[in-house]
Amino acid sequence: MNELRVEGLTKSYGPGEPVLRGLDLTVPSGSLAAVLGPSGCGKTTLLRIIAGFLRAESGTVSLGGRTIVGPDAHVPPERRRIGIVPQEGALFPHVSVARNVAFGLKGADRGARRERTEEMLGLVGLAGYGDRMPHELSGGQQQRVALARALAPSPQLVLLDEPFNALDSALRAGVRADVRSALRSTGATAVLVTHDQQEALSTADLVAVVRDGGVAQCATPQDLYGRPADPWVAGFVGDAVLLPGTVGADGTARTALGTVSLSAPPPDARTGTVVLRPEQLRLTTPETEGAVRGTVTDLCYFGHDAMVTVTVAGHETPVGIRVAGPPAVRVGEAAGVRVVGEGTLHP
Repeated sequence: MNELRVEGLTKSYGPGEPVLRGLDLTVPSGSLAAVLGPSGCGKTTLLRIIAGFLRAESGTVSLGGRTIVGPDAHVPPERRRIGIVPQEGALFPHVSVARNVAFGLKGADRGARRERTEEMLGLVGLAGYGDRMPHELSGGQQQRVALARALAPSPQLVLLDEPFNALDSALRAGVRADVRSALRSTGATAVLVTHDQQEALSTADLVAVVRDGGVAQCATPQDLYGRPADPWVAGFVGDAVLLPGTVGADGTARTALGTVSLSAPPPDARTGTVVLRPEQLRLTTPETEGAVRGTVTDLCYFGHDAMVTVTVAGHETPVGIRVAGPPAVRVGEAAGVRVVGEGTLHP
């Protein structure tokens, strides 16, 4: 088993400059976890401590039940059985693709190294590319080679440090899917560090949102998006509609958008912030029964969908409504807004 367990990790870069503040994180064996957070939150520091490139001030890191970081333990990076996929691949430019992949296969005979190299290149969709040089590959192909190099020694854990940043949007989704498929094929446990919310939600089995050096919430992508721990997490992992609400005896909340059903309202809570997603709002005509009347103030068209911004009475901040395809309204027109589904309440 290759479970990663991080407990109470702390790290500072100077007096009064704490980066990690008792961070806890558990990644089950064979899972891909995304560590998501804003710049400066500590996610790269966490990765470097797990890899062995930095020393923690306190706390422990264990991998497969073996302590690799602790008060009396600091296993050298080369003995941790951890593969690393850095930003932009970082391939050795002067040697072939095959020799890049075989770099970590120390101690194996030539035939075994060749066989393992060919196996890994086939796994990442680059069979037959072994004789090429890195500069002859596209950016996406270079990232696949970097993954093959990381997987070749059969590591217990693979760390991916924002590996898709240098790719254009047309390539990014395809390479992400290929990386995820390769990791699952090998059963490797993996940690992906990213600041891209869409990347984290679409790629990982678990998403850990880091804030101020700690994990604000760690959950499946579905639970994180549908049941965020607080309004900040809700706004960070996607577009959110935040509404002051008053809870009634029936467990619903009265808001500027009308009465909203709540999923698991906190006990004894009487007021709080109701969190909804833009796709839970429906754009209707002003006369629709049960709809709140508003005025369209902005339109953003994205092709597959659009965001319609509507101002409603009793709520200072305009609300965003996600609609499929081109919107059938114009800026300045009156519209109705209706809530569908349940919101979450945060005192």
